Amino acid sequence: MERFKETLLESGYTEKISMAIVNGILQAIALNLFWRPGHIYASGVTGLGQIIVTLTENISGMILPMGIVLYCLNVPLFVLAWFKISKKFTIFTMFSVFMTSFFIEIIPVTTLSDDPIICAIFGGAACGLGIGLALKGGLSSGGLDIVSMTIRKATGKNVGSINIIFNACIILASGFLFGWPFAFYSAFSIFVNGKVVDMVYTRQKKMQIMIVTKHPDLVIEEVHSRIRRGITIIKHAEGAFNRNEETILISVITRDQIPLLHSAMHHSDPKAFVSISENVTIMGNFYDPMM
Repeated sequence: MERFKETLLESGYTEKISMAIVNGILQAIALNLFWRPGHIYASGVTGLGQIIVTLTENISGMILPMGIVLYCLNVPLFVLAWFKISKKFTIFTMFSVFMTSFFIEIIPVTTLSDDPIICAIFGGAACGLGIGLALKGGLSSGGLDIVSMTIRKATGKNVGSINIIFNACIILASGFLFGWPFAFYSAFSIFVNGKVVDMVYTRQKKMQIMIVTKHPDLVIEEVHSRIRRGITIIKHAEGAFNRNEETILISVITRDQIPLLHSAMHHSDPKAFVSISENVTIMGNFYDPMM
């Protein structure tokens, strides 16, 4: 039993499981305490599930369980992820979506406010926080993430237009079902959701680093021991002031890896000159641990 616990800790499974539970609770809070009472639609597959539940209730009077609908919509995507991404990724994604569906069913729909703007803001913030924490823990919340990752793995390209088109359809549907003011509220909530995800999850933000050092071998060894990134070496550089020969190392890291870079430089060459440029654009393959 002790060995099993050690294996979980070493592999980071406990963090993934914890983040899946936290994400599920926050997603359920966003949906049942803000979005559904405020007639606000979520983005992605969750929004599609809301449309199906609403249309079914309006047409036949039957109320479908939102959690079960959400999980069923993700099942075909699980199959896609199993064959096109990885089995380990699929298992954790299935668990993450199950936690979300479970908490959606056990947390009752409660009206905390009738103000749709308040519902849009707090619903989007709660959902964004949950997704950001899940991504930070190396999890996917399912839905369109699986489609985007499949295309990115196959082509090396990000396909943000899929999310934009799908969410535009969700917003238009909310306008037809509840009136156009609610379409704008839904769009605003999706915007808040994205902003909160960006604040919490920083791994997708690329930073270019340039290191000028007299000890390139030590720096490269320390950086590679902490960060899985390629490094370009430019030899025989010369300082204009003292004419000393230096070596320039260039690499691209993500924002969350900056503390690891600080540690590597402290142990290898504390006197090196390090320049960091934010939000660089990357063309070509870039290692993504989520893949």
